[in-house]
Amino acid sequence: MAKVREPYAIFKSLIALALIVLCLIAAQWQYHRGVDRHARNAIIVKHIALAPVALESVKDSPLAAEWQTVMTQGVFDSTKQILLRNRYSEGFYGFEVLTLFTTSNNEKFWVDRGWVKAGATATTAPTITAPPTTLVSITGRLRLDSSLPRGLFFALPADGNGLISKLDAQSQLQTQNYYIDLLSGSESSLTPKVAAQLPELSDGPHMAYALQWLFFAGLVIYGRILIRRTR
Repeated sequence: MAKVREPYAIFKSLIALALIVLCLIAAQWQYHRGVDRHARNAIIVKHIALAPVALESVKDSPLAAEWQTVMTQGVFDSTKQILLRNRYSEGFYGFEVLTLFTTSNNEKFWVDRGWVKAGATATTAPTITAPPTTLVSITGRLRLDSSLPRGLFFALPADGNGLISKLDAQSQLQTQNYYIDLLSGSESSLTPKVAAQLPELSDGPHMAYALQWLFFAGLVIYGRILIRRTR
């Protein structure tokens, strides 16, 4: 009996090959996301465990010291303040309060003074404790503008402009390219009732997703062989 030739065999093989390549690309993408996330988490864990240092000693290289606890002195300006919306604590909707801070060396940056619960209605302002107007010492985690959430749902747009840049433009200020998550201060009122939270330090499902895409690639190969054999 003459062997029946499979119709469109080359076309089917090309489609299968394209699907395999796409699966491998997706697997590699998820793998590198997992590696990057693990590296980020390792840096956060390492830096939050370091002893507090003076902000002056790390301000010139904030990227290398992000998440490390720093200490400095200065004055809050409660007239320069923003509420970072869409933040939750224990299931309650609220805001994080960012207030302008000027150090004794006249360097300006923003300080995240923690989370506050939203008002009872959309038109009700949240209750915010005013910061001291005198010289104070503060302790907090050094953060970069790029670590804030982005997108229309948050306070930052997705166009690449950070919150600090927008605040500076609106307020006609020139501040540092970092901010501080406040942990405590020389006055008890400075300690946030709900401090800014650390990000989730889980490595996430990226490695599992990478294996899943490899499995899909294997299914494509198996399916192509099965189709050919049924001919």
